[in-house]
Amino acid sequence: MWEYAPAPESRDIANLKASYKMFVDGKFVEGSGEPLKTINPGTEEVLAEVSTASQSDVDTAVKAARRAYDRVWSKMPGSERAKYIYRIARQIQERGRELAVLESLDNGKPIKESRDVDIPTAASHFFYHAGWADKLGYAGYGPDPKPLGVAGQVIPWNFPLLMAAWKIAPALACGNTVVLKPAETTPLTALVLAEIIQQCDLPPGVVNIIPGAGDVGAALVGHEDVNKVAFTGSTDVGKVIQGQLAGTGKKLTLELGGKAANIVFDDAPLDQAVEGIVNGIFFNQGHVCCAGSRLLVQESIADELVEKLHARVSTLRVGDPLDKNTDVGAINSREQLAKIKELTESGEAEGAQRWTSSCPLPDKGFYFAPTVFSNVSQAMRIAREEIFGPVLSVLTFHTPEEAVAKANNTPYGLSAGIWTEKGSRILWMAQRMRAGVVWSNTFNRFDPTAPFGGYQESGFGREGGRTGLEAYLDV
Repeated sequence: MWEYAPAPESRDIANLKASYKMFVDGKFVEGSGEPLKTINPGTEEVLAEVSTASQSDVDTAVKAARRAYDRVWSKMPGSERAKYIYRIARQIQERGRELAVLESLDNGKPIKESRDVDIPTAASHFFYHAGWADKLGYAGYGPDPKPLGVAGQVIPWNFPLLMAAWKIAPALACGNTVVLKPAETTPLTALVLAEIIQQCDLPPGVVNIIPGAGDVGAALVGHEDVNKVAFTGSTDVGKVIQGQLAGTGKKLTLELGGKAANIVFDDAPLDQAVEGIVNGIFFNQGHVCCAGSRLLVQESIADELVEKLHARVSTLRVGDPLDKNTDVGAINSREQLAKIKELTESGEAEGAQRWTSSCPLPDKGFYFAPTVFSNVSQAMRIAREEIFGPVLSVLTFHTPEEAVAKANNTPYGLSAGIWTEKGSRILWMAQRMRAGVVWSNTFNRFDPTAPFGGYQESGFGREGGRTGLEAYLDV
């Protein structure tokens, strides 16, 4: 039995400051909102104090973005905008190790995920969209598509820097200016991104970053001089935003919750499928909108697959997010941990069979051991509600038609996975799945060149790729 010695990354690399200010009109300034303290979920220690915005600060940021749009950014040739965006991408790469450590400290995700996934993909989004900045006339939206104006963007806590890149890069490439509100619990990497933007000499006001709670996001979304709103977060908040903007003429993109089905047929390569299942639900502690939280297994292989799955999950190491050997880090907040516990308890109460890894958990911090529920019915809460944690619900099916019916039996529609050796079956299933992204024999594969988004209560609009440019253009 191999034993893993601790292999911690140095937290000093994060260059953590005692306090951070918001970024408005090219400068770091104190906000007039109540300062917040951001917590390390792995240890429950206070990392830093962060200045937050008030209603008047939101107005100041939007006005700065409007000035920059009218005077500079919308008039700048695409080839010049591209240089700035490319420079940001290079600086993210240059400071990649610092950003990765800071992300793991503030968010709780394992350092190997921050280092190998979040930061490189954030840089890739800026690189990719830098290439589009002078080619918008060839994107399929007319010979001379125009930007919209000021984009108000609100991002979640599960991928803080990546979501910032996901939102800012296409907006800038299309000629818009930005006011972005990071999540209340994870503002630090967005504010370091502001440092990078300042170092890259982006014209003042083109990007503004204003931390705060939900009231700041609501003020930004509702501001009369914002032309475009992009929101990633919960379905409940997305519904409120949609209602708030109805009839205003503002363009809106919503990327909301999910309850994705990962479907395994009897001819699938089971060992490969197990790895995909584990990645689909336990990556980033299950804090993924498109997580494969419902496993649909063909009846004839269900027992064998679940046995293999238990064996594989029992090897996952839960613990210090800065340890390079950690597979599952800390839950982002005490509130999220309480929600996960409440939903798993409901699964037991409703009759599902619970299996939880016996891995040791740290004494301090917000941790939850990987959990798999078997004998799950579609009526149970754990099969219907988004848990947003390292919890998997296993259901079975007999025929492909039954698999489609069960997979689509959800108000969500963000993603799905199909595991089979038959290419014809993959195409047959994909045509019938109500999901924005359908992966075949893999899961959680992302690329800035590919559009991402959902149906139904998972939102609408697409982000990424040529298709995603449409959200930031007047077409």
